[in-house]
Amino acid sequence: MKVILKETIDTLGIAGSECEVAAGYGRNYLLPQGKAILATRQNRKIMEQTRAKLELQIAKERKLAEEMAGKVKDVVCTIKAKVHEDVRLYGSVTSHDIKDSLNSQDVLVERRAILLAEPIKELGEYKVPIRLYKNVEPEITVKVIAEEKEK
Repeated sequence: MKVILKETIDTLGIAGSECEVAAGYGRNYLLPQGKAILATRQNRKIMEQTRAKLELQIAKERKLAEEMAGKVKDVVCTIKAKVHEDVRLYGSVTSHDIKDSLNSQDVLVERRAILLAEPIKELGEYKVPIRLYKNVEPEITVKVIAEEKEK
């Protein structure tokens, strides 16, 4: 099923682009949610007319993402965790923990934007990329330190 995207979807493409999707995905999700329209001749003409608006919107979104990337790249998240022996953690540090740490520093990002390949299970300093926009992925520093034991 060919559809024209009305908004940017990370896995499919940017707003205004035409793409091929599974029939069920298009019929049951994209079309009812208003995220896409069927790729017919009439709809293509309509999208050509609105393409200028979409390109302006995309440029604004990209500029905002690049500005935020400049602010985010210097951020250091310090997360305290319970330690077993010297370096191994009892649990692990996940993207949810990193999101909470960023929110406490007034840096608002979505959890799914944090590109943590696997949970952090040892003390140390890690570089973690954050996807703010397509091809805009600054890295933040995540420091995992031992939580002080109560006596």
